[in-house]
Order: sequence, then structure tokens, then C-alpha cells
Amino acid sequence: MKSSPSVGDHHRFAFVVTDAKTVPSLYPESEDFCAMPPVFATGFMVGLMEWACIDALKPHLEDGEGSLGIAIEVNHVAATLPGQTVTVDVHCIEAEGNRLGWRVSAHDGIDLIGEGTHRRAVVAWERFNQRLAAKRKRL
Repeated sequence: MKSSPSVGDHHRFAFVVTDAKTVPSLYPESEDFCAMPPVFATGFMVGLMEWACIDALKPHLEDGEGSLGIAIEVNHVAATLPGQTVTVDVHCIEAEGNRLGWRVSAHDGIDLIGEGTHRRAVVAWERFNQRLAAKRKRL
């Protein structure tokens, strides 16, 4: 890493929810998911929270580095309709070596829709891809 985010650093990220990010689209192979209302899916909300943290880390990474989610604990407390903009705020709460912790919250302009914590580890992609190649050989 060029530099680590500092505890207290804040980043904001916004995304407009589309029909493709609703519950029926999460697993279209599942009749149960397809029968649910077309609202922003928890799985996509979690991914959006991760994306916001990834975006916050970009200026701190060297070429060839990225980050991987290693833990997440969030709640999803309000439904969001397609067309609404979800704004995710992330605050760095831990910066120890290559491991970073974030307080995450998401709001749809009307309601707080989710909040919790997320942890990421910074990795060198070359080394990570070598491990994947070794795992593929064991298939």
C-alpha cells in the first residue's frame, strides 16, 4: 500500500437501484426469490457496501494490489425501490497493516436501509492468483 487510510477517514458512494438489483434478480433460478417483491436485495446491498469500501481504498493501493472482503456484519432494515439512489457512507474504524475495518451505512434518501461493519484485506493480485492456480490444479 502507498499509505493506509486513517481511522476516522470518511468516503461516500452513490448508486441508482435498477430492476437488475432487486430480489427476483438475485437468483433468478429460484422460484422463491422470483416470487418476492422487486425491492433492492440484501445481497446487492452488501455488495454495494463492499464496493464503497473498495472505492475508498483505491488511492491507497499500489499497482497490482486490490482488496478482498474478509468479514461483514450488517443489517437491512428498510426496503428500497428501483429508481431510488442509495448512498453508502464508510468510515475507517481500523487500520492495522493490510487489514482495514469500516463502519458502513446506506440510505435511500428516505430511510436508513442498512448499517454495520465490514473488514477488508489488501492483497497483491499476483500472489493471490498464484494461490488460485494451485487450487485449480487440485480440482
